[in-house]
Amino acid sequence: MLKSESLIQLVNSLAKQEKKEFSIYTSNKEDKDYVFLFKLIDEKKVTDPEELKRRFLKARPTSSFNTVVVYLFDLLIDILTRLRMEQDSYYMLFNELLHARVLYEKSMYPECLHVLKKVKEKAIYYENHFALLMAQRLELNYLLTLDFGELDEKKLLNKQYKMKNTLKSIGQLNEQSSLHELLKYRMMNKGVSRSLEETQLLDDLVTSEISIVASAGVENFEIKKNHQLFQANYFIMVGDYKAAFNAFVELNKLFEENSHLWHNPPVYYLMTVEGMLESLRIMHNYEGMNYFIEKLERLSTSSSSFQLNVAYVIFIYRLFSYIDRGEFKQADEWITENQASLIDKTSLLKDQQQAVMLLYIALTHLGNGEFRKAKKKLAFIVGRGNFYPLSLFRTIRLVNLMIHYELGDIDYIQSETRSIKREMSKNKELNLKVELFLLKFLNYSFTDDNRKSRMDIWKHLEDEVHALYQDKYENQILRKFDFVAWVESKIREIPLSEILKGKRLS
Repeated sequence: MLKSESLIQLVNSLAKQEKKEFSIYTSNKEDKDYVFLFKLIDEKKVTDPEELKRRFLKARPTSSFNTVVVYLFDLLIDILTRLRMEQDSYYMLFNELLHARVLYEKSMYPECLHVLKKVKEKAIYYENHFALLMAQRLELNYLLTLDFGELDEKKLLNKQYKMKNTLKSIGQLNEQSSLHELLKYRMMNKGVSRSLEETQLLDDLVTSEISIVASAGVENFEIKKNHQLFQANYFIMVGDYKAAFNAFVELNKLFEENSHLWHNPPVYYLMTVEGMLESLRIMHNYEGMNYFIEKLERLSTSSSSFQLNVAYVIFIYRLFSYIDRGEFKQADEWITENQASLIDKTSLLKDQQQAVMLLYIALTHLGNGEFRKAKKKLAFIVGRGNFYPLSLFRTIRLVNLMIHYELGDIDYIQSETRSIKREMSKNKELNLKVELFLLKFLNYSFTDDNRKSRMDIWKHLEDEVHALYQDKYENQILRKFDFVAWVESKIREIPLSEILKGKRLS
């Protein structure tokens, strides 16, 4: 990425308070090149690097564009870092460690040791083990160079013992975090469990994680937080949503009781609320979802990128609740309402978030009979290779097939069906029953226009349909979208919205 591209992204991510700080800093420097460059991006909304360079050099022909870009970028980072020191305990603690080093270099030893003592106290309060370890190590290093002053051996051994415990805590947290990361990686790239064999492959992670928690021995917010996150994600992965919800409830309670330990921005808290929303959605408790969505609406932070993530979670779970209940017109109104504030900023989201958003907007268009709009939305994902590794991509391909079915594109369906079957044949260990059910329908639907014959086929499929809804592993894909309901709507010639509404009422 060009430095000018990075600068454009940085300026566009600034919150109001951050822009205000920059404005204060440059209040008497309006004629500076870097201020002019900032205004081109912020006020003139120049987003193309080449256009930015052209307009800058036209106004300031004797200036070096690249030099100004680098200076402005570094200046903004300095301003943001200073702001974070006032807002975030993490920045504050490490800044105070730097103060201690300066004091030591200036031979102000009592002041240096006093600062380190305060850092240790704050690090313990905020459970920042890395800052605590650095403070403990610096203290021992400085005491060594000072010939230990009036420190006796018992106190020295006590300080060393405390540092060993800090190292032990960091080691446990690292091992536990590694297991959670591996579980999350498998969830994102391989998808949720679709068979008992896949679930059993997670047993080693579960056993190791429980062992770490049992050996921790001390009350530790991070250990308990990571444990509940691991448990909740594991239960979601294996399809036990009630257990997942209970784990998220415990996690939420832990956060509420330890608000001083929240990260800034509170990323893990957002993950917790998102997990509860996902569990409630699977249990069709849409009223319960409203409570947590409202909590997110009240969540504030100075990070504009985090606020965008919060807006995404609110948007997508409101959209889920409409689509799941077949309320496609309300879903379309919700999309329109969020067009400028979120959807137009889709490119700023992670690939997974982009894929989810575009998929469910396409499903909304599908439910409203706007098939070409739906096709256009999914074309962006299908045509880009960076989305292929996502576990969601198989679902996207199935929805894309449904859209082409509605458009009567037989050639595309036959070609894509063969491609999907080839891919499925490489994963014979998976019981992809929903996918096979949908492909079976697509195979015979174009060759049989007799409605009576179709109804006979539907009656013949009823036992298979019932088995799919009862299979907790197949529900892992049906929770993303009810493909079986769509097939039923096509065979019985009943609007999808009515089929979905009927299922929610039954």
